[in-house]
Amino acid sequence: MAAHRYDRVDTPGANRDQTALTDWLTVGATVALVALTAAGCANAPLDRAGSLQAYDDLTPSDGLVTRTLLKVAKDDVLAAKTIKIVPTTFSDAAGTVPFTPAQRGLVANAADRSLCAGLAERFQVVGPTEMADLTVHAVVTHVAATDPVAVGFSKGASVAKSVLLPAVPVPVPRIPIGLGSLSLEAEARDIKGQQKAAMIWGRAANALTDSGRVAENGDAYTLAVAFGDDFSKLLVKGETPFGKLPALPSIEKLGAQLGGAPKYPACEAFGRPPGLVGMLGDGIGLPPDWTDKGAAAHND
Repeated sequence: MAAHRYDRVDTPGANRDQTALTDWLTVGATVALVALTAAGCANAPLDRAGSLQAYDDLTPSDGLVTRTLLKVAKDDVLAAKTIKIVPTTFSDAAGTVPFTPAQRGLVANAADRSLCAGLAERFQVVGPTEMADLTVHAVVTHVAATDPVAVGFSKGASVAKSVLLPAVPVPVPRIPIGLGSLSLEAEARDIKGQQKAAMIWGRAANALTDSGRVAENGDAYTLAVAFGDDFSKLLVKGETPFGKLPALPSIEKLGAQLGGAPKYPACEAFGRPPGLVGMLGDGIGLPPDWTDKGAAAHND
């Protein structure tokens, strides 16, 4: 009987010790996470490549992790019904980054595909040879490559944490070394060639929120999608996309993001998103070209 009473007393104590250890590990991991995140941001300058018709009256409108200068003629943009996209290009300065032509192509195409999906929420997207109320073009002005070795170590640390410390509910951030960044400038011109909206956009990968891919263009590829989403929202709403509650995407956009057919055939020129395969690849850090076939013209 005494032994039985001893077991009943000892078990809660052991549980308390285990709980205390878990709490201590959680606090320690959180402190480390905050410290790493504070240090783990790359730089994304708002460079100018000279591709915009005008840079006058651009005003800052930053998000939580994004820096922008922008302007928009709201009434003119909202009056437009049709739009077309000139494929994104790299400026001479950004083109010196050590990406292969295929890696640059995937980054540029990711921006265009994201743009097309976002613009289709309100506009009719037409092909490059058709007349349109607005024509959109973006230029990559700055890009910093990702260190694939650092991403690989980060992925390994994440796996090790899930095996060794499964009870600690804190994600493992990336090693804040070799984080990539991306900057672009873009504008929308009307049928007379007059600028109706413009944006200079810059964002760097973050050690906490961007898990990274094991490829030099890994962060640039992910950030290109974010740019396309932001610039398309500027044109769809005629106002800054920052400082607002996120809106739910349409059924058509959700279907396209999962690899289905886009709402408008013109968007097929940029290929289809890799869907669930791409999401899985992003989660485990696969290079973009392992899951993304790129623009339709390159799909042999």
